[in-house]
Amino acid sequence: MTASEIDRSERLHSLDALRGAALLLGVVLHGAMSFFPAQIWIVADDQKSVWASGLFFTIHVFRMASFFMIAGLFAHMMLNRRGVTGFIKYRLVRIAAPFAVFWGVILTAIIAVLIWNASLQGLTAADAPPPPTYDWTNMPLTHLWFLWVLLLFYAVFLILRAGFKALDDKGEGARVLDRLTAGLIGPWGPFVLGAPLAVALWFEPNWIAFFGIPTPDYGLIPNTSAAVGFGVAFAFGVMLDRRRDLLSRIQAWMPAYLGLAVGAGAIALMVSGGPNPHLAPLTDPVAKGFAAASFGVATYASVFAAMGLALKFASGHSVVRRYLADASYWIYIVHLPLVMAAQVLVQDWSLPWFVKLIVVVAGVLAVSIASYELLIRHSFMGRWLNGRRVPWRKPRQPTLVPAE
Repeated sequence: MTASEIDRSERLHSLDALRGAALLLGVVLHGAMSFFPAQIWIVADDQKSVWASGLFFTIHVFRMASFFMIAGLFAHMMLNRRGVTGFIKYRLVRIAAPFAVFWGVILTAIIAVLIWNASLQGLTAADAPPPPTYDWTNMPLTHLWFLWVLLLFYAVFLILRAGFKALDDKGEGARVLDRLTAGLIGPWGPFVLGAPLAVALWFEPNWIAFFGIPTPDYGLIPNTSAAVGFGVAFAFGVMLDRRRDLLSRIQAWMPAYLGLAVGAGAIALMVSGGPNPHLAPLTDPVAKGFAAASFGVATYASVFAAMGLALKFASGHSVVRRYLADASYWIYIVHLPLVMAAQVLVQDWSLPWFVKLIVVVAGVLAVSIASYELLIRHSFMGRWLNGRRVPWRKPRQPTLVPAE
């Protein structure tokens, strides 16, 4: 059996763990935002630190791009297993339905925390600004934006795949794509894949460089930089599933990717103002171009580095990693209002910022995991969100009674 004929029924434990880690790191990322030197978050803590903004920057560079690359790989894998109809049905259940059900609940919970925090600050309804008028261009998607963007990517993927298959009846185009995928695995890959993102960031109006790819959390049409940055990651994940043998090459190149990610990321951080971020758009076109180029390379180098690390250190089956990977979807859905509530609780404590962050993250994870275990994992919602329901107890094995 050749490397390209690897058994596709085998679970990719390493990438499953990385996908779960990307979601769980959202708790840390949002938890750190209240400790920024400059106020960027709804809850502003008394303790400030450049280390908090540096932690945010490090996570933000690779987290969602990694998620979308793995999502593309798994999408292609599932499409091959289930067919077009099965794929659409499964994704409507697992992605569209949770977005439709939880979006309003989460938004209401966030608003409730905002009102609570405002009351603690002595503010009243008279102090609040007039509510904005929302339409499809500025609809607040909250942190659940990734579900909406995934649905858009799935639709584009199915349309392009159908057109490609119709034009490539002899498979020559597919073989070209496979060779192109292989050619991008190496230290030069992040430069090639990062180029479209760099161009999109340079043309992004009012781009605040510190935040890298602008989060598409408002409006039903993602901003161009997010569509390009995450779309390229998703598309490369699709191509990578066709060449599973290249995963070992990514692992082999991991030290080079890691070094490139650190170097390009450090340049991007310094150009964007350092750990004490300059939260204003770059006006100098040369500086903006330099920042955009460094972010493009840093994004994909860090994605490949994260994949290489996962492949090297998390390739085997682990009960704990599998549990956290299963729970991560639910944790990410519910975490944001919980993080905000925890930040409100600790904002006036006279403790170092990192202690408060640990309290916030640990408390949110404890509540989220407990609710997952009690409400989700063993109920019909476990089948809904994770594709399987785990029974509370394993069924007893039948006792064999010897014949007399």
